[in-house]
Amino acid sequence: MKPIEGRRRVIIEEIQPSIDCGRYPAHRILGDPIAVTAAIFADGHGRVAARLLYRHDTEKHWRVIPLTPLSNDLWRGEFLTDKLGTYHFAIQAWVDHFATWHDDLKKRLAAQPDPHQPSEAISTPQDIPLALHIGAQLIDHIGELIEGPDRLPISEAAANLRTLAAQGSGFYSDPITAELCELIARHPDLELSTRTETDFTIWVDRPRARFSTWYELFPRSCSPTPDAHGTLADVEAMLPQIASMGFDVLYLPPIHPIGLAFRKGPNNNVIAQPGDEGSPWAIGAPDGGHKAVHAKLGTLADVDRLAAAARKQHIDLALDIAFQCSPDHPWVAEHPAWFTKRPDGSIQYAENPPKKYQDIYPLNFDSTDWRGLWDELLSVFLFWVDHGVHCFRVDNPHTKALPFWEWCITEIHKKHPDVLFLSEAFTRPHVMYSLAKAGFSQSYTYFTWRNHKAELQEYMKEITTPPVSDFFRPNLWPNTPDILHEFLQTGGRPAFIQRYILAATLSSSCGIYGPAYELCEHLPFKPSSEEYLHSEKYEIRQWDRSDPNSIAPLITRVNQIRRENPALQVNDTLHFHPVDNPALICYSKVSPHQDNLILTCVNLDPHHEHAGWVNLDLGALGIPSNTSFELEDLLIGDRYTWRNRTNYIALRPQQMPAHIFRITR
Repeated sequence: MKPIEGRRRVIIEEIQPSIDCGRYPAHRILGDPIAVTAAIFADGHGRVAARLLYRHDTEKHWRVIPLTPLSNDLWRGEFLTDKLGTYHFAIQAWVDHFATWHDDLKKRLAAQPDPHQPSEAISTPQDIPLALHIGAQLIDHIGELIEGPDRLPISEAAANLRTLAAQGSGFYSDPITAELCELIARHPDLELSTRTETDFTIWVDRPRARFSTWYELFPRSCSPTPDAHGTLADVEAMLPQIASMGFDVLYLPPIHPIGLAFRKGPNNNVIAQPGDEGSPWAIGAPDGGHKAVHAKLGTLADVDRLAAAARKQHIDLALDIAFQCSPDHPWVAEHPAWFTKRPDGSIQYAENPPKKYQDIYPLNFDSTDWRGLWDELLSVFLFWVDHGVHCFRVDNPHTKALPFWEWCITEIHKKHPDVLFLSEAFTRPHVMYSLAKAGFSQSYTYFTWRNHKAELQEYMKEITTPPVSDFFRPNLWPNTPDILHEFLQTGGRPAFIQRYILAATLSSSCGIYGPAYELCEHLPFKPSSEEYLHSEKYEIRQWDRSDPNSIAPLITRVNQIRRENPALQVNDTLHFHPVDNPALICYSKVSPHQDNLILTCVNLDPHHEHAGWVNLDLGALGIPSNTSFELEDLLIGDRYTWRNRTNYIALRPQQMPAHIFRITR
């Protein structure tokens, strides 16, 4: 089949950033320079020109910048993001006949015999007058496309070429000035240009989407009075302490009424006793569902006050959104089509055989009333946004329809582009990545289960480099209320210190479930289980935050280091350096402006001292060979002088299992 216009000869390929050929937006942060690259070429020897068109979603007109050729037909252009939301970009390229002609003319001029150097050699005529006439015709055509004051100098340039051609001079200088080239470049002939068939998109988030430090707690366990049910007001009183530890996102599990039907007792007991509080994830009771607040926690006014008080501490209040219902949820009676009915007429409760969750009904995204379901779930987010919540941790999003998330997040971002979403999707990589492409700002990861050097290095390289890093932002959690890894169960206090340092320095976003973490809570419900004994999911806990064994001071120091060192606030410069001991891992990060360099070394064995030789990649560090450089251990304050590539480290986990060095080059 012949193309509609076969004279469009330029090919545009390998466009970056591009997620699934432009199906999804790449993710960036406000103020980021957006570097766009592509392979652009045409047949023959004609000069190719190209430009980048971009605009924010709120703008009607494209902004235009020229693309710069690199090598091997690669081109590059860059623009800055100055608004939250969606940016569109496209590439347009064409054969530049004027530039091609000018290149040809310069070759002819260079081949002229020098009148000041007489030679007996016979010179080949270069037909320069004819070439000047051809140039005049090209410039005339360009002038026909121009309206306004630029048209006159274009016409004068064409007339000048004809005058020169008529003179029949024996020697010509180049009549084309740089000013004329710039003028013509401003008015390209785009009639036969090639434009990318699709407009590519960039989603721009606020900075906290890239750099954040999360702290999770259960409000009902926050009362200063023993055996009393905590409130949102108690959480508000804790905000200064949480801020002083260096956390900037406070995440609360569901704060809604808890159902009575099939309520769980302590340690996930299927039979609750009078007074048992149940699981906050069994959402809904006669007094309300996803838009209500548990009466023992407070009121909507308390949510408003807590969100406002958190903002004053530069903390985002994050709420858990778990789209599931207790049997007592109002939706069960009002919208029975939103749930799955079994042959006996009962509603299907949640199961993950052999586990059963009789206190939870999943929503049925295959419902015939899926449109009504989608609208209601969207309204839940918008309800809490109106109450000052602009950060959400979404429970098990991979068990809900993936198209729903793309639609829902897009609808929210139309009016609230600053809202952030953390995906709690411990699932298969393609599903996890699909959620990120659909709009989730951050995601939980497999970090919890990566405890050896090789697997840590392999996994972190995957999620911090393109193409994955163009849409996926990792948030590393050493523990959650659902996950107490065996490493923490058996590694003692050094394991908790080591894993937090890894999470906080490998990724620009990390989080902990506290105070269980800083108090090194390590007892499982049973051997080989990742469930906590006396899990806070099923009962109120009292925590002694003044315990002298708490690692809260260490966590505070690490968070301070993160805030003071821009290198730790990005992921794209993560670089691993070889160490000759498999129990030691070493990696560096450098800030975007190359003025802050952090080198982290960690002992991955919480029980034994390990030593080894680090073989630094000096090129990645920007350090010349055969020079000395200073290192300051930001954890304990010691200073060292290293020289060249190979240097010795020894780490005793009972003292400090890691170095976080700031390097002075």
